[in-house]
Amino acid sequence: MAIQSLPEAVLFGDHVSCLAPYPLLSIINSGNSILSLQGGSPPTIPINAFLLSISIQNHNSQIIPPIIVIMDNSNFNHFFTLLLLLLLFFITAPSSLAEESFRPKALVLPVTKDSSTLQYLAKINQRTPLVPLSLVVDLGGQFQWVDCETNYVSSTYRPARCHSAQCSLAKANGCGDCFSSPKPGCNNNTCGLSPDNTVTHTATSGELAQDVVSIQSTNGVNPGRSVTVSRFLFSCAPSSLLQGLANGASGMAGLGRTKISLPSQFASAFSFHRKFAFCFSASDGVVFFGDSPYVFRGNGQGVPSVDASKLLTFTPLITNPVSTASASSQGEPSSEYFIGVKSIKIDNKIVQINSSLLSIDSNNGVGGTKISTIDPYTVLEASIYKAVTEAFDRAAARRNITRTDSYAPFEFCYDSEDVDGNELGKTVPTIELVMQNGVSWNIFGANSMVNINDLTMCLGFMNGGEKTRTSIVLGGYQIDNHVLQFDLATSRLGFSPLLFAYHTECIYFNMTSVA
Repeated sequence: MAIQSLPEAVLFGDHVSCLAPYPLLSIINSGNSILSLQGGSPPTIPINAFLLSISIQNHNSQIIPPIIVIMDNSNFNHFFTLLLLLLLFFITAPSSLAEESFRPKALVLPVTKDSSTLQYLAKINQRTPLVPLSLVVDLGGQFQWVDCETNYVSSTYRPARCHSAQCSLAKANGCGDCFSSPKPGCNNNTCGLSPDNTVTHTATSGELAQDVVSIQSTNGVNPGRSVTVSRFLFSCAPSSLLQGLANGASGMAGLGRTKISLPSQFASAFSFHRKFAFCFSASDGVVFFGDSPYVFRGNGQGVPSVDASKLLTFTPLITNPVSTASASSQGEPSSEYFIGVKSIKIDNKIVQINSSLLSIDSNNGVGGTKISTIDPYTVLEASIYKAVTEAFDRAAARRNITRTDSYAPFEFCYDSEDVDGNELGKTVPTIELVMQNGVSWNIFGANSMVNINDLTMCLGFMNGGEKTRTSIVLGGYQIDNHVLQFDLATSRLGFSPLLFAYHTECIYFNMTSVA
């Protein structure tokens, strides 16, 4: 709160007239009475009065129009009572005093796929003044971290002080000092986190901080007006942690199962459901936060739009009780999203695998199936890889599909020239993941076969080796052009069929037209 002398007043004889063009509220203290004037003509008062202008900034960093406080010398003590009342009023008053309140039901974040690294990059605005940041989308990431070492300048940056509520929310129990001049990422008496580059599996220490973030609202059909979160929590990181990320990336956007991931913070800020969804492709895609339809235009003239939220099949999300992050505390659960795959079929025939690998060992967190936006292709534990690829190869032979030489990094490649195709891609054997609740996720040619050239296609599955921590990692290529919805409140995954079957794709959400 700032208190300053009021310049908008002039002397006429033995009275003072307030000429300010914006006196929202005038209070005259005369004798033992206080008179409140709302609107109307400017008041005149005796010359022996104090005139003060009180400007108050609310919690959304909006400046409330000045309040004119006028009182005579004999009752100056009343000012402190009045000031306390004003403070209580504006601390509890909603931000709609400054402008009409707008609470979005959902938010949308545009995403592109980097052709070199195959990483998904989200565009988000942060700092004051706002600066567009390119962040690698990490589905299981614990929080957002950004490079504060290189040109991070913001008038609204605030480090989280030791033992503060922000530190508690982020579970940042450590407390440290920085032995250089204060700057973003380097302040004394602050708590820290361990920002994790999940591409290179490298973690370091970073200062927990808050700053302004801006993102577009949506009705599920179009983007709408931008909204801001004035106290968005994130971690600073050194520039060296950017190694391995796509060119131009400033950090990573974590969507994982924590209280300070993007979905949790946006849900808290705007009081909507703890739910998010995404739809990615080989080029453009989107992330939705909140509860909304997911409407994609048809892929041709006259082709109707599709609300993908009505196409979802559901299966439970599973919590891995042991953290899978590069750095973690003992007893901390994983922030990644696991699902209960119980068997695998190729062309409706069960693949014989060690079923114990499909369950998570509660003692060490090894095993199970997770979804990843960091791994570009699905990664299988060595014995599962061998069983699946050999079963696929036999099924391909039954379809008279000719195997060819390998093409790095893929082992199983085929002649694609004589293989027919349809809206689901090349007509190759179907890979079916059977979930614990009996539903299936079918992987057709568009998501299983990687086109190398006009003559060659390869099975887009990778051998993770015998020591892999997670038995099945569903990677980016296999989830492209599916809508995946993560309901954190009910711990449930919703997944759509391949959108090609409905004559649309993830690139067809209308990010250019404002609702």
